Amino acid sequence: MFAPKNILVPTDFSVYSDNALKEAVDIAIQNKSKIHLLHVVDEIVQCAADYCLDVSLVEQAEKQSMKFAEEKLRKEVAAVAASGNVEIVFDIRKGDTVKVILEEQEKKGIDLIVIASHGSKGMLHRIGSVSERVLRYSKTPVMLVK
Repeated sequence: MFAPKNILVPTDFSVYSDNALKEAVDIAIQNKSKIHLLHVVDEIVQCAADYCLDVSLVEQAEKQSMKFAEEKLRKEVAAVAASGNVEIVFDIRKGDTVKVILEEQEKKGIDLIVIASHGSKGMLHRIGSVSERVLRYSKTPVMLVK
């Protein structure tokens, strides 16, 4: 029987990601697993076409995004901790979401990735582009949650 010990749950703070976290918690409780909750902040494009943002504005926006993400993750961890005996850690990284998820998988010895089938953009596609690429390139099992 497959019994993961390290579960990675990428979150974009959508309802879909919340559902994935709930599923991961159930799996973690059954297998005494550790959950690694991950949020990836997209890098802000400084220049587009003929217009560029000031570097200080970009840095300020990135700092605000990181602060917001940390607050949200702390709340999610507190809620999970209240629901059961699950070890959960969180991390915030900057970069390309799929690349960062796959790097975290390697770096932290992840046995299972539990990811929402759709992200914050909703049900525009049958399967979200991030989850589809993670499923395609992951070296470990991936559980898609609707």
